[in-house]
Amino acid sequence: MIISIASGKGGTGKTLVATSLVLTLKERGKVQLLDCDVEEPNDHVFMKPVITHSEAVSIPVPKVDESKCTHCGKCAEVCAYNAIAVLGEHVLVFPELCHGCGACSYLCPEGAISEEGKEIGTVEAGYSDSTDFAHGRLSIGEAMAPPIIRKVKALANGDGTVIIDVSPGTSCPVVEAVKDSDFCLLVTEPTPFGLNDLALAVEMVRKLNIPCGVVLYSFGY
Repeated sequence: MIISIASGKGGTGKTLVATSLVLTLKERGKVQLLDCDVEEPNDHVFMKPVITHSEAVSIPVPKVDESKCTHCGKCAEVCAYNAIAVLGEHVLVFPELCHGCGACSYLCPEGAISEEGKEIGTVEAGYSDSTDFAHGRLSIGEAMAPPIIRKVKALANGDGTVIIDVSPGTSCPVVEAVKDSDFCLLVTEPTPFGLNDLALAVEMVRKLNIPCGVVLYSFGY
């Protein structure tokens, strides 16, 4: 079973709930913790894991051979993220915007575009007592969290219960981490901001057809 721990708003106690749930469940059977809050992974602070494996995560970004390029502009037309632009006799590539889909190189009629790896972060795995542990870390200045999240989720062993700690909000990284879960636990706080962002989070998981529950963490409010 895969249980994701999410929150519409940051600072509601999501990581504390995720790690506490892991420590409770490990007394009943096999459990694994995947920290997919790759912009600020903090589960290791509570779990103090022994890291046994580390792997760099890269995405393919276009590299243009100007000697072959005819500046037809088809690469720019197909890029939904404006990561490549053709200006007269020049082709500009913006790696920070590239999602690594490969459409530009696939559709280039002259074969002038190849792909090279751009490192965007790391994934580490190990264990904490009897709990398997993995987390991802997005490099400073990088914006593409989903590829790292997919790498972390690929480490799910499918043996017992998998707990996924998700980043706050309802953006693309959250959707990537939550999807394919059997259940989503939403952690919120008793404030107007908490209620507003909880409503957005509930709508998100409903669109993903994932059943959900709510934990109201008061922090002494």
